[in-house]
Amino acid sequence: MVKRKTALNIRKAHRYLGIFIGLQFIMWTVSGLYFSWTDLDEIHGDQFKKEEPIQSSFSDLKSPTKLHPELNVTSVKLQEISGQPFYYVNEKILMDALNGEIIEEINEQQALDIASRHMKADLKVSGIERITETGKHHEYRERLLPAWVISYDTDKNLKAYVGALTGNFNTVRHRDWRWFDFLWMTHTMDYEGRDDFNNLLLRGFSLMGLITVLSGFLLWYISSPTVRKILKPVKKNKN
Repeated sequence: MVKRKTALNIRKAHRYLGIFIGLQFIMWTVSGLYFSWTDLDEIHGDQFKKEEPIQSSFSDLKSPTKLHPELNVTSVKLQEISGQPFYYVNEKILMDALNGEIIEEINEQQALDIASRHMKADLKVSGIERITETGKHHEYRERLLPAWVISYDTDKNLKAYVGALTGNFNTVRHRDWRWFDFLWMTHTMDYEGRDDFNNLLLRGFSLMGLITVLSGFLLWYISSPTVRKILKPVKKNKN
């Protein structure tokens, strides 16, 4: 059997590893439970949005190259802003589809109109602001700026984000999404971008978790009376 000193060292290592990684194990468990009990459609805020915005039909539209002959078009998207047709050309130019006017940014009222096409009619707007920068942990991180943020009078702290340069309705954020985002961060242990499963911190804690579990099995093996009884050498009877 294992010597007493060795057994004590294994027990001590198991205990301190358990204390060190215990909190992270709790967070993995709590976040896993939350993910398994939540509806992703609700996390995405589908309950606040209309099923499908009604797209108006337009006539007498001119080609972007007719409006601007010097323009080389690689992509074009027709979209409605405040009841008027616009082209979003080459993923960088917002152009009036009737007269060819190029606008740098949509204004506050246009942003409200875009949001109203996507959000449910019974939601009351409580405020709107234009943002030009976001931090690493902002709920609108890594998206094109500037953007308009429309806040709604709900107990969910609901916000809708509309691209100021594109006129696109980009996303909604609310309390449950923020909880999901926080728990996802603790689950992946990627405290920068959230989605890197290959980061060193996660690898290290996973390895220590495996060592902790294996040391627990080893402790059971060296301290189990049943195992000792099985491994105990059979004494030969002397005649």
